[in-house]
Amino acid sequence: METKNQGFKVRLGLFIIVGITLFLLAIFIIGKQKNLFDPVFKLSSKFQNVSGLQVGSAIRFSGINVGTVDNIEIINDSMVKVDMLLKKDVQKFIRADSKAGIGSEGLIGDKLIVISQGNPKSKTAKDGQIIPSQEPIETDAIMRSLETTVGNAAVATSEIGEILQKVNRGEGTLGRLIQDKSMANNLDKTLVNLKNSSKGLEENMEAAKSNFLLKGYFNKKKRAAEKKKKEAEKAAEKLKNK
Repeated sequence: METKNQGFKVRLGLFIIVGITLFLLAIFIIGKQKNLFDPVFKLSSKFQNVSGLQVGSAIRFSGINVGTVDNIEIINDSMVKVDMLLKKDVQKFIRADSKAGIGSEGLIGDKLIVISQGNPKSKTAKDGQIIPSQEPIETDAIMRSLETTVGNAAVATSEIGEILQKVNRGEGTLGRLIQDKSMANNLDKTLVNLKNSSKGLEENMEAAKSNFLLKGYFNKKKRAAEKKKKEAEKAAEKLKNK
């Protein structure tokens, strides 16, 4: 009987030790998340809409979690004050003109506060200071914008489809050009005539160069071009020798 009582006491003692250990571990984890064991300083900011932000939400600076939301208080019908607790060692990096904005983990994740870096020349934010805020963009507004964009794309796609159908039916200038063989042949003939005219113009220019009356003019132009070429070559040679 005494052996059974002794075993029960041992098990009870182990159970109590394990329970106390888990309890202390939970306090440590929660305290770590709430910055209970680290020196902290307080900042506040005012928003018109906190978009579902909650007490205990994370605060990020340069992509790093640096604190938590300590309190959310409605000041009046158009303003909400958010108190933040941040690690003391990041205070030197946060400026008086740094802004607090409300973001989220991904597109529809938990809300959090993101603090901007501010101007390096500005003063460091003081404990208890109210810093400027940046109003969040609501997810509903983003979805409405996407719906409008999708609707415009659908209209544009429909109009392009109608244009292609008209082209296939031979309607409009482009449709007649593609579908009407006679019009396409006339276009080909026009291009051939332009090519022949260009060739004839070149032949006339060659003939003009051989003409007795114009030969002196073209020779003069040729000599002037050769003179400019020689001057350019001499200038290049001088630069090379230097």
